[in-house]
Amino acid sequence: MRTSLTLSLYFGRQFLFGILTVLIVLAVLAYSFDTVELLRRASGRADATLDLVLQLSLLKLPTLMTKLFPFAVLFGSMLALSRLTRSQELTVSRAAGVSVWQFLFPGLALAFLLGTFLVTVYNPLSAAMLARYEAIEAKVMRGRSSMLAVSPGGLWLREADATGQIVVHALRVAQQGIELRDAILFYYEGKDVFVKRIDASSALLQDGQWLLENAIISHPDKPAERHERLAVPTSLTFDRIQESFASPSTVSFWELPQFIATLENAGFSAVKHRLYYYGLLASPILLCAMLLIAASFSLRLTRRGGIGLMLAGGVGAGFLLYLSIELIQPFGLNGTLPAFLAAWAPTSVFVMLGISLLFHLEDG
Repeated sequence: MRTSLTLSLYFGRQFLFGILTVLIVLAVLAYSFDTVELLRRASGRADATLDLVLQLSLLKLPTLMTKLFPFAVLFGSMLALSRLTRSQELTVSRAAGVSVWQFLFPGLALAFLLGTFLVTVYNPLSAAMLARYEAIEAKVMRGRSSMLAVSPGGLWLREADATGQIVVHALRVAQQGIELRDAILFYYEGKDVFVKRIDASSALLQDGQWLLENAIISHPDKPAERHERLAVPTSLTFDRIQESFASPSTVSFWELPQFIATLENAGFSAVKHRLYYYGLLASPILLCAMLLIAASFSLRLTRRGGIGLMLAGGVGAGFLLYLSIELIQPFGLNGTLPAFLAAWAPTSVFVMLGISLLFHLEDG
């Protein structure tokens, strides 16, 4: 039997209402908990005012909601289906010849469209807000001012303190950022008073210093000085350089492929960003999987009065999702699994699990 457009739209509205209801509840909880955590971290810091903390929480909220969106689809779909079951609307629809796949199709289409919107439209907005959040948080909460940028023109690194700043440029890197090739160090007093420039064929990062090879020091209105080997102090460490990279969540979905190519051309590993990119591509399918699992734990159990079992099953499915992602992603990061497989494996497992449960529980 072909499902009417009116009935499909009605089911779609029920799914949308359930998902939005849960999403709003999760947003309020996420904002509240994150604000409390930031207030705790801001204690004792004069620059971290209440207005700034509230602003930081708001900037971070879209990224938090991206992680919570699959759970909103899971529990929102369970809410919608349980309401339709209790009101006997699904019973009447099934008696009229509508199969479980037909009344789930509007929800699946909605989940896929929401996932596509989440990746193509919502993600660039959340990435820009998170980049702003990380810049403010690093300066106010952690007191770090070193910044790193990777572009087709090479690597740019800034190190600043109360007296001035050092800007480091390199055409390429080796040893994952420990050694810079064709490096140039610009020294400034304050923000913009040029002091000197050091050109070197290579700069090796060691404990508290850059070890420069074939260095040429240029001062304004002074002859250049040449050194075969020169050690200059630095407060940078390998860990701080790695932390200064733009996290995958701060790069827009549309810019990620170019950013990954730029990282790899500069000599850095882009596995984390590639894994994140494939995870974004899998998001629409993952939301569909969440809806299938929601149907598995809400249709038949609710008709039999098993609300407790439904909730326990939904919570267990959510925990299984989180656990599978956390267990598989490290294998992708260390190269044991290809990044594509590590990103798509949890989604594929949940799709097959949802379909299998529905085939097992439903006769339609």
